[in-house]
Amino acid sequence: SSPYQRIVVTRSQDDIRLYLNRNLQFSSRDEHRYHEALVHPVLAAHPAPRRVLVLGGGDGLAVREVLRHPGVERVTLVDLDERVTALFSRWPMLTALNRGALTDPRTELIHDDAFAWLEGSDRMFDIAIVDLPDPTSYALGKLYTTTFYALLAARVAESGFVVVQTTSPLYARKSYWTVAETLESAGWQIRPYHATVPSFGVWGYIAAGRRPLPLEAAAERIDSGLLAAKEPLRFLTGRLLPTLFELPADITRVPADVNRLHNQVLVQTYEAEWGRAPDH
Repeated sequence: SSPYQRIVVTRSQDDIRLYLNRNLQFSSRDEHRYHEALVHPVLAAHPAPRRVLVLGGGDGLAVREVLRHPGVERVTLVDLDERVTALFSRWPMLTALNRGALTDPRTELIHDDAFAWLEGSDRMFDIAIVDLPDPTSYALGKLYTTTFYALLAARVAESGFVVVQTTSPLYARKSYWTVAETLESAGWQIRPYHATVPSFGVWGYIAAGRRPLPLEAAAERIDSGLLAAKEPLRFLTGRLLPTLFELPADITRVPADVNRLHNQVLVQTYEAEWGRAPDH
């Protein structure tokens, strides 16, 4: 236990799982699908990403994917819980999963609240990856507000991109589109997309920038040796990439409200939708 949460790691044969406050964070059998879909569309969309910000993701798995891009010079990981990053920096079973990403010389660890850190920072980044927990409380819900996304905009270069993990658009459809509405209200141009991760089902992401995401260029970079040849991606290909942005009819846009600090509508919507969802 840490001051923030209960941390549980389990292993059954080749399946390693992380639970935070009883909520599954990943299964080693399929986490590559989640993290490749989270990281590579926005990094491949940028012609030369050098400085990358990761908010959340203390397990280092998103950082692992970022470090595949040879042009990346610095990854700044901001995670609240030092107990999580310590586990994934020192425990061999877990460092084998993230390939030592948290102790890589290009990685900088900062233990702070993402909202507070953005408020106090003056640093700029080419890419920001928002890999925060779902909005199960008002403390987390503030990280999905217009205020938070405006703070993020001040830290990402005009040519840069952001990606936000955005819960399941199938089981929490209105919650998903609430995040979309909120990003747009904060001035971002969005590209919603999804991937299937067996441990979670259909999972949602939203890419955002000040300009449209260049999908064709991103697909070409993914398939043209952008990443280290000795470590090919296991899930994402350039041919697959555009299909992730094609939303089936049952997850297309629905009316949703903007999530603001003073209303926190997302937390209420999320609780209502997941309360009706089938048990995963």
